[in-house]
Amino acid sequence: MRRRDLIALLGGAVTLRPFAASAQKGDQMLQIGILAAAPFKPFDSFRQRLRELGWTEGQNVGFAYRWAEGDNTRYPALAAELIALKVDVIITWGTPAALAAKEATTTIPIVMGAIGTTLGNDVVPNLARPGGNVTGFSSQSIEIAGKHIGLLKDLVPGIRRVAVL
Repeated sequence: MRRRDLIALLGGAVTLRPFAASAQKGDQMLQIGILAAAPFKPFDSFRQRLRELGWTEGQNVGFAYRWAEGDNTRYPALAAELIALKVDVIITWGTPAALAAKEATTTIPIVMGAIGTTLGNDVVPNLARPGGNVTGFSSQSIEIAGKHIGLLKDLVPGIRRVAVL
């Protein structure tokens, strides 16, 4: 399992913990909304881990998937659909999905994943204390890219060119 898969799984599992007692009793089914561009492997890993923890799809947990299919303008409507379905939590993948979910609700918990930066685009006001209903993880690659180059220059003083894939 890759690091990102693990972090997404942990974030989702922490979010689901408050629902465990009631869902395990069988008096309600937890509804998880997934909002992303397309199906990704971390979602499969997340569902597998839920199965290992005793969450059975169709019995005590259900999933509502909404894929933007490469069209970022679809996210607000897809987020609204998840809200209308009364999902218990929304898991997003990518900045446009997280922003759309945040704009759509202030009460349903949102777990964001694979988001490059959170501070410059108003997903959360502060990483240490995100506040509101949004949590998750950020790779923060944009903010620390300069630090990475500086470290690389320290390690290889004569370096003149760097390529990143």
